Amino acid sequence: MTKITVIGSINLDTNLRVKQMVKPGETIHAKEHYSAAGGKGANQAVAATRSGCEVNFIGAVGNDAPGKEMLGLLKQEGIDTSGVKVINNESTGQAFITVDDAGQNSITIYSGANSGFNADDVAEKRDLLGQSDYVIAQFETPVEATIKGFEIAHAEGIKTILNPAPAMTEIPSALLKQTDLIAPNETEAATITGVQVRDEESAKKAAAKLHALGVEAVIITIGSKGAFYDYNGQSELVPAFKVKAVDTTAAGDTFIGAMTSILKTDFSNLKEAIIFANKASSLTVQRYGAQPSIPYKKEIEQVD
Repeated sequence: MTKITVIGSINLDTNLRVKQMVKPGETIHAKEHYSAAGGKGANQAVAATRSGCEVNFIGAVGNDAPGKEMLGLLKQEGIDTSGVKVINNESTGQAFITVDDAGQNSITIYSGANSGFNADDVAEKRDLLGQSDYVIAQFETPVEATIKGFEIAHAEGIKTILNPAPAMTEIPSALLKQTDLIAPNETEAATITGVQVRDEESAKKAAAKLHALGVEAVIITIGSKGAFYDYNGQSELVPAFKVKAVDTTAAGDTFIGAMTSILKTDFSNLKEAIIFANKASSLTVQRYGAQPSIPYKKEIEQVD
């Protein structure tokens, strides 16, 4: 069983379903309102767990009702939350998500406790990191904490995966030097490299720039077109599975968690792992909510 440690965010999501996105100065009615567990880190941890991984989590929540609820849900998934810091006088992170009838979303995040842990907190969890095959991180938590986690991982011979979301225009070189695989979507890749990713050709140009920054393996997800990879002299756009999307929330997080669940640490089965991840994401976008939409391994294996 693959063992993963996720360094990342934990949010309570507030979701609104609307016919179309609100315009500046406009007031509209929502068709539905509901809350769900979210946060890119927690989503990726849940996706990996449901795909068959053993998962540890390093992050933070507030000492409040949402924090207790989010921790309880992670524990129900079988995720080890001993690395999650509970912070007094700070609220658990929250995300406010609007989804339109086309399945597109708009997300506003309040970081809250997600900004409240640091490199020292991660260093204290060296034992958790040392048990892992992979360490995964995103950009919804302090980058200094991620750098420390990746440094520890590399010192232990553990592979690192960076999902650079939300995108930074300049990722610290100290982090990129410790990153084995980077997996942005097309928008994030454009922000980082300056290359507008629309197809396989432009994705390869963006990948070349990411390699030049020091990352060995690159995956760029391109929405409904699929996922492009460039590694060890091989590159290809792996097509997505064609489905009707109703909500794209957590699709990228599902991709990361599911892919890592079957990825060999020498990346020799990268294409196979991407196909598996594409299957998982195709299920996620047909459902509403973040973690409620993430599929289980049995469901993924039934996708043709």
